[in-house]
This record gives sequence, C-alpha cells and structure tokens, in this order.
Amino acid sequence: MALEIHKARVRDHLQPRREPYWGAPLGRGQVIGFRKIDANRGSWIARKRNETGHKVYKSLGYVSADFDYEKARVAALAWFEARDAGVETEDKTVADACREYVADRRREKGEECANDAEKRFERTIYNQPIGAVPLAKLRTPRIKAWRDGLGLSKGAANRTMTAVRAALNLAVVNRWVAPTVAREWKDVKQYENATQRRTLFLDLKQRRKLLDQASGALRDLMEAAALTGARAGELVSAKRSQFDSRLKSITFSGKTGARTVPLSPAALALFKRISKGKLPSAPLLTRDNGKPWGHSDWDELVREAGEKAKLPKGTCLYTLRHSFITQAITDGMTTLDVARLCGTSVGMIEKHYGHLVADAARERLAAVTML
Repeated sequence: MALEIHKARVRDHLQPRREPYWGAPLGRGQVIGFRKIDANRGSWIARKRNETGHKVYKSLGYVSADFDYEKARVAALAWFEARDAGVETEDKTVADACREYVADRRREKGEECANDAEKRFERTIYNQPIGAVPLAKLRTPRIKAWRDGLGLSKGAANRTMTAVRAALNLAVVNRWVAPTVAREWKDVKQYENATQRRTLFLDLKQRRKLLDQASGALRDLMEAAALTGARAGELVSAKRSQFDSRLKSITFSGKTGARTVPLSPAALALFKRISKGKLPSAPLLTRDNGKPWGHSDWDELVREAGEKAKLPKGTCLYTLRHSFITQAITDGMTTLDVARLCGTSVGMIEKHYGHLVADAARERLAAVTML
C-alpha cells in the first residue's frame, strides 16, 4: 500500500525497519521509498523494474532539510531515465572517462593524438580532485571552477576543455552516464577572443643563434622545425618511410591529416643525414639516447637554448614554425603555398598573418609602374 511519505508527519510516525515504506508510483514500475533507520534518521530509496521484470534499487541519500522528498524525487527520476537510456554503471569517474578517451584515440587516431590527450589529462585531470568526481554527479559550476583554477591562458584552457568535453561525450556514447548529464559540460562555454596572434618572430640571425646553442638530437629537431614549419608532433612522429629522398619530399601526418610537401636543399640534406641507416618503421627524429621524443620533452631544452642565445622570453619550438610562416610570406610565397606546406588553412593564415600578406603585397605593388 502506498503511503504519503512525502509528508514529514507521516514519516515521523513510522516504525524503523529495513524494508522501505513505498510511496505512490512515479511511473510504470517506478517508485520512491523511505527507509526508517531509527527515530531520527531515514534515507530515500528508488526502485524500478528492469526489462526482465526484476526489481533494481538505488540508494538516493539520507533525508535532511537539504534533501527532502522533492529533491529525492528529482534524483529518482534522473536515475530512472539513466536506466532507460542503458546506463548501468554508476561508479565511473571523470578520470575514468579521460583514460578511456585516450585508449579510444590510440585505437582510432594513433599514438600522436593519444599521447597529446594523455599528457594534457596528466597535467589537468588525473591528479586533480575533479578526476575523482563520478560522472553522474558532475555539474557545471564544478567544471568551471576546475577550469578557471588551472592557471592556464585562455587559449590553453579552451584546448584543455575541448579534450575533456570530448572524453565526457564519449562516456555518454559508452553508456557510462545519461545523455541528460551532458548539459553540464555543454554549458561551459569557451573563452572568447582566446586565440591571439603570435608576435614573437626570430629573424635569420636569431634563428642561427638559437641553433648554435643546441647540439645533437635537439638541434636536429629545432632545425627540422625551422626548415619545414611543421608542428612538433608531426616531426617527432614521422617515420623513416615518410621521407622520400628521390622525390625530395616528406609526408607529415597530424591533426589536419596527411600532406606531402617538397623539401628545400637544406631540409633535404638534414633528412638524408638523420635517416641514414634507419629502418622504414623507425622514427626520423629521436632523442640522443635513441628513444622517441615524448610530448613536450623539448620545451625546457629549447627554453634554455633561447636564454643562452639571449633571445626574447617566450622563445619555444613553435616560435620556429611561426618564424617559418612569417619569413615565407614576407619573402613573397602565396598564402595557399604556405598553408599547404604547414598543414593549415588559407583562412587561418590570413587571420593570423594577414598583416604580413598586405605588407608584402604593398612592397611588390610599389615596384610596379602603373602610369
């Protein structure tokens, strides 16, 4: 018999027992109950019949002023909906979702994509309190507080949030959490105007000074970046088989897909040297000990080289890519050629380097006699 357990006076007069007192049905096969523990304590229980007709139960929490019948009813309805959506796992955490996403990227996209996500999660999720939060209990304010407390630039915070959002969306696909919970991270909007134009350009003299402060594998990596404008991940993931000395080209594979680009004489000489004696499956660029470069292993090393060369603060490996693009445009290469070489779009080139394109065009125009 259904009882009016939504009324406190009714609950107060009930005798303590393990079997809950059940209220009126909330839906077909769905009901909420009250378990009287003792004279002062009680808890809410949800019950549902599954597809086979068996009863499944969910402890919702202790009765309190902050968790009354109405809030328990909302929690029960959310649980019913999650069960109807096929969600039967309730102990999965944010960290679990991120680890599964890394495994999925490794299967679907390869090591570079997986390693990038893994390193990002190691810095921002695995050792943070949010990593232990159950997916079903993740809420928008908690996500915002975590993101804003990372101390990252807006651009870096946006990139991190994009990776975490992708991991949480995969958890929904895997039926680890109900689709309705996805609203919690969808409501965390990206920072606006977070992508700033890179302004640190190293001229030829500065680039040479930077290379002079490096040796061995680090110099090879920096030289490859300076001569190709490729992303660091594309360079360190490149295999010997991707370099074709006969056609004087190399195929890079990164976040924008695969592209085959021609090599300058200096770049060709570099790749011929570092590829000598290597098997097709071997990495072209490795550390001095022969092991592959890990994600951002070069960051501190390049920073130290920049300091020794007395270059501007903020000099990093990406500075060489930016300098390649800048030099190519100012020397007259078209935005389409530069975009193809560097694996980006003409739109992105024009967005971030449009001022250089205009300056170069103005100089060429000044040399043309119109009248």
